[in-house]
Amino acid sequence: MSITAVAARARVSIATVSRVINGTATVNPETAERVREAIEALNFYPDISARTLGSGRSGLYGLIISDITNPYFPELVKAFEDIAVEHGQDVLIANTDYDPKRMEACVIRMLQRKVDGVAIMTSEMEDRLIHTFSHRQIPTIFMDTPKGLKGVNTVRVDYAAGVNQAMEHLFAFGHQRIAFISGPLALSSVRVRAQAFTKSLRQHGLTGEPHLMQESDHRVEGGHAAMQRILRSGTRPTAVLASNDLTAIGAMGAIHEAGLCIPEDISIIGFDDIELSAYIQPGLTTLHVPRRELAATAFRSLYRDRDEVASISPVKWEHVIQPRLVVRHSTAQASEPVTTTAGFARKKK
Repeated sequence: MSITAVAARARVSIATVSRVINGTATVNPETAERVREAIEALNFYPDISARTLGSGRSGLYGLIISDITNPYFPELVKAFEDIAVEHGQDVLIANTDYDPKRMEACVIRMLQRKVDGVAIMTSEMEDRLIHTFSHRQIPTIFMDTPKGLKGVNTVRVDYAAGVNQAMEHLFAFGHQRIAFISGPLALSSVRVRAQAFTKSLRQHGLTGEPHLMQESDHRVEGGHAAMQRILRSGTRPTAVLASNDLTAIGAMGAIHEAGLCIPEDISIIGFDDIELSAYIQPGLTTLHVPRRELAATAFRSLYRDRDEVASISPVKWEHVIQPRLVVRHSTAQASEPVTTTAGFARKKK
């Protein structure tokens, strides 16, 4: 079926059908509806490559994420794609697996497919790749990039605020011997969380022993192994803060295997509030990151900027996402009186 047949059935010109399909000009609503009805009746599927040549746009937006196996990211992808579909656009998804080399391959894919914009929802992005998008005048939005990055819009999760909420929750329950399991410290977003943790301890007059701060990989297996290292250290914490929910779930497994109970023996807090966290036993206390808001902010930034020329200039704007503590059943009063000689010690004044 051809565009000519659609035009004949809708009693309009071929140019009008093209304008309706491409959205390149305003068409009378009644006429546009007649064209859409003709397209549906004839099962006409426009040639996307021809549409791209005609409008200069592909109707395709790139979304680069870190780990498709982490439930946090499929939830983000779904929200981003839902909003794109509402605007009649398609999404090309790429997964870096936290690998800088794979990130470069993802960028090349985006350039080859001539995307109209790219949302980079990961922090393992090199400056030279950022400049590649800018040089090619492709709108971009980044998550968790260093503050003040030039030439791009950014959406940033306030990880420090989330960590502070978690720590205040634990302090209110009398916890002072608190362990922290981070993600890969090569990622700037992970370093922010680790720094916020140590700063919170200092603000409460506490210092921590190094073995109670373990680096992991943001995966279940990594959280499990990190918690085992903590338990083998001989100094058992009364609470654990994990850098994300998968890490927390892995740590919970190690705690149960050691014959300990959550939260009676050890309280635990995650970060992200993936859907699974509400249904494990006990339900995981965690920091909720609103993925719908994050995805909507990212897509609308790209869609709005598609007609603007990307350039190396001061950052256009930064949108900050605020996490919110969700209290479930994995946290409770500290299991034993806190000493000043094991785990975390009071700082001398």
